[in-house]
Amino acid sequence: MAPFAIRTRTAVLRWLLPVALVAATLVGTLPARAQLGPCDQPQPVCDVRAAVFAISAFDPVGSAVRIAPNRLVTARHVVADEKEATLFLADGTPLTAQVVPSAYPADLVFLEVNGLPAGPSLTAAEATPGSGLFTVGADVGRQQIRAYDPGRTVALPAPDHPLARLHHTAYSQPGNSGGALVDAEGGLVGIVASGGEGRFEAIPAAALTALAAQSGTDFAEASAEIGAAVRICTTLVEDHQARPGRLDDQQAKAIATACGRSGNRQLFDLAGQTLGRGGAGEAAVALFERGLAEDPNAINTRLGLVITHHLLRDYEAELPHLHWLMDRAGDDLQVLRFAIQAGTWGGDTALARRAFEHLKQVNPQTAPAAERFLNQPPPRPPKLAN
Repeated sequence: MAPFAIRTRTAVLRWLLPVALVAATLVGTLPARAQLGPCDQPQPVCDVRAAVFAISAFDPVGSAVRIAPNRLVTARHVVADEKEATLFLADGTPLTAQVVPSAYPADLVFLEVNGLPAGPSLTAAEATPGSGLFTVGADVGRQQIRAYDPGRTVALPAPDHPLARLHHTAYSQPGNSGGALVDAEGGLVGIVASGGEGRFEAIPAAALTALAAQSGTDFAEASAEIGAAVRICTTLVEDHQARPGRLDDQQAKAIATACGRSGNRQLFDLAGQTLGRGGAGEAAVALFERGLAEDPNAINTRLGLVITHHLLRDYEAELPHLHWLMDRAGDDLQVLRFAIQAGTWGGDTALARRAFEHLKQVNPQTAPAAERFLNQPPPRPPKLAN
């Protein structure tokens, strides 16, 4: 069982990538129409579609949620440092949306749209453990605002972590960033932020109060700095993905600095992935650890940290994170395979055996190879210097 490669953003969304960040690789322009088509979800969820709009800004495809007659909210990474966004009505009519400056460090920003036709606004609600949730956002392929099949709450925002996210399994895809995560009654529990591998995240709707307190013209300078960091971080990462290879010290420092200044945890993760793949393991670990300090329930962040330690062959450093992951994502084949390898080479045979026993249940066809590894492990690879 060889160590796993870290996927790029153009592959399956394995690594907590911003869902709209991938949109540019799938479509060149925003759909001309974003109509309301058939809907198979509960009626209150279907009704939410009238309060969600397709938008285009730094990312060519995103979504925004109406929360007042002329005010919407979207994901900061969709607009970056743009001062305006284009909002599309259901008939394809474009309107100009003004980005409201904000110093709020989470992935949220308000939009103001004059002349927006009358329609429903969503009100904040609170998710509960295990509750059913639905993503509503712009579907690029169908060219409509879509309510997707339901998922459930996996973890509520971690207490005493003001930037922690709501973790859930409600499906989302490129173009949904900034869209609505709602309960079965149509209450807005979160704003869609990122996702992959069946694990998705939203900024909890409760954060809108904090966003409002840090938004307005008084925050223009800080807003410009955050937006520029989002743009620079995203551009640097995409440049490296287009020309992969080992990063030199200057490149690694630029990525770590810009992505760190963005304040955006999903960009910490994306930068950590890029730095780890480019040979800057220490800088990658620092960003992943910063992300976990902000949101300890972030499974993909923790898995990214495990992979980085694995690439550095620092198996002992993986062990506490793998114990945590086994308790919360123990059906994930990557978690099981890393636990078997790191547990064996890092001296935690109980973890390795636990992962193996579970692997036999969830993926029995791979169990013989895993058992051979356990019984006759190859010599431990030496730890790499960063």
